[in-house]
Amino acid sequence: MKTKAVRLYGKNDLRLEEFELPPLQPDEIMAEIITDSLCMSTLKAVSNGADHRKVPADIATHPVIVGHEFCGRIAAVGDMWKEQYHVGDKFVIQPNIGDVRAYAPGYSFPWIGGDATYGIFHRQVMDNGSLLSYHGDSYFAGSLVEPLSCIVGAFRAQYHLCDQYSHEHVMGTRQGGAMALLGATGPMGFLAIDLAVHGARRPRHLIVTGRTQEKLELVRRLYPVEEAAKYGVTLHYVNTRDVPQYAQQLRGLLPEQVSGFDDVFVMAADPDMVTQASAMLAQDGCLNFFAGPLDCDFHAPINFFDVHYNVTHIVGTSGGNTEDMKEAIHLIEDGTVHVEKIVSHVLGLGAVVDTTLHLKHIPGGKKLVYTHLDFPLSSLSDLSHLPNAAKIMTAVEEHGGFWCAEAERILLNEA
Repeated sequence: MKTKAVRLYGKNDLRLEEFELPPLQPDEIMAEIITDSLCMSTLKAVSNGADHRKVPADIATHPVIVGHEFCGRIAAVGDMWKEQYHVGDKFVIQPNIGDVRAYAPGYSFPWIGGDATYGIFHRQVMDNGSLLSYHGDSYFAGSLVEPLSCIVGAFRAQYHLCDQYSHEHVMGTRQGGAMALLGATGPMGFLAIDLAVHGARRPRHLIVTGRTQEKLELVRRLYPVEEAAKYGVTLHYVNTRDVPQYAQQLRGLLPEQVSGFDDVFVMAADPDMVTQASAMLAQDGCLNFFAGPLDCDFHAPINFFDVHYNVTHIVGTSGGNTEDMKEAIHLIEDGTVHVEKIVSHVLGLGAVVDTTLHLKHIPGGKKLVYTHLDFPLSSLSDLSHLPNAAKIMTAVEEHGGFWCAEAERILLNEA
């Protein structure tokens, strides 16, 4: 079986190639990949090459397939797994497969990754429970399970004292508390807002910051304050660009009896943002450094007086686990979180190399790859280069300008 895939050979050395997959072994599963969502974490791996913790040292001679936010259907099943998995079943993948080396599909392996037409899951993926069934009505939403699981995991990783003088903690964001999402005007911030407003553990007060007014206006349209109010959440959007010490300003948006924020998420790798976040915490508040920095020597000043006397907490999360993935699947399948709102572009496999290398300079939200098709990177505002463009544009317009299952079916000739 031949596959066409984007492989990493070294720092910023991505190549689209066609090659033969090895014969399927009894303890393996072959997958047909339909969609992949491009992630900034992939760009970090591409930029660092073999210096990245998840990328093997020998990629120059044994390249790896990139892309870890993918969805597809099972193409062939080795004898060992025939009772659990079946040809034609839709799947999503949890890339954190429990490898002691931190290796993961999309970073570390020669035969499996999202930016490919076909790939082979080795036994460790199934042994770890990382190949998950998915029953959603679109493949693209399946590709967005993984990024949503990162938000689910971040919210679950927060912790607070059971009571003031206890050493026991309760996991999760504080229900009915005060939450701040700093630098939350990108796709991951969008998902965090969506989950905070529509999830089961909602804050009473939610502050979202950004530094670009245009991005703030976009997120305000996607997640209106009036919509949040229907769910009992008081939502504020704040531009912090020209405010040097904005921690006090954001505290001032809370009611007088609320001393600070219970949960603060830093969604951009900026030292000053970390410092401001730590200054916003209430007693027993928890700061989550969600953004992954490129610089392994990243530092930020934090007031450890507050850590000691106000019992504030600091946690960092990087990706979700399998249980987070299962919850994300549920949130998408039952319509709690509307992941279509974070999609801004679609592209074919031939456009992946250039798009990935320039990802941080391309505005908008998530870029969705349709691996079996070949068309240029296309904004949802201009889909003229897609096959069946007129029908697809009509479907997108009828769904409020968002990418949708109907548009996908037309694109894949399944309508």
